[in-house]
Amino acid sequence: MTFAIIGNGAIAGYVIGALGRRGHSVAAKIVRTAPAPEGPVAPVRVTSVADLPESVRHVIDCAGHPGLVAHGERVLRAGLDLTTLSLGALADPALADALSRAAEAGQSRLFPACGAIGALDALTAARIGRLDRVTYVGRKPPAGWAGSAAESVLDLAAMGPAPVTHFRGTARAAAVAFPKNANVAAAVALAGLGFDATQVELIADPSAARNIHEIEAEGEFGRFAFRIEGDALPDNPRSSALAAMSAVATAERALSRVVI
Repeated sequence: MTFAIIGNGAIAGYVIGALGRRGHSVAAKIVRTAPAPEGPVAPVRVTSVADLPESVRHVIDCAGHPGLVAHGERVLRAGLDLTTLSLGALADPALADALSRAAEAGQSRLFPACGAIGALDALTAARIGRLDRVTYVGRKPPAGWAGSAAESVLDLAAMGPAPVTHFRGTARAAAVAFPKNANVAAAVALAGLGFDATQVELIADPSAARNIHEIEAEGEFGRFAFRIEGDALPDNPRSSALAAMSAVATAERALSRVVI
């Protein structure tokens, strides 16, 4: 299978390397500006879906919400399958509907990657019965919230030792307010009760050495609690290693004859 990547950051770099090591070809990257080629370059850099090589059959979005907004609909309408890490962008009903219609028109499929969280298979199964409550708690060191709406609530550089909750609300509100930080909340919402019924709590915690994600769910199936402490990619402390790995795993699952 030949892939293309949307994005040029640390996650995109990891995904390209991992796909290559696993025997796949990455023919192109969709980037904002494509420099003039200086000899053979692989993958080739392009600025639009229309310029992708004909060999590409699956595109992986590693560029955040703007990348999905700019290119997602064109990818799907062109008949190419799309894996995305930008799940928070799907909190916008207009975008979600446009992507669905584009996939129908192109006879293609959109695969949301689980990102930095796990246990979504259990949550998806639980919603087949009565699912009463789903809560997601995201806990990061103060520096992990730099550049986000948390700065309007907290002085992140001058926090004491105690953790502080800076957001409580729905997954939809979290995705809108924290577009660079709420993809995990969106993944939990899509797997379970949806954006408006999933409750989210975001915490700045000076004692946290890693980004910590927790899900609690209760319903007809019983109750479960899941917690994961994630490391970042070496090339970018803001990028989750598991999120990058999940993009590769999701794209490979889309190709598999036996899907787990």
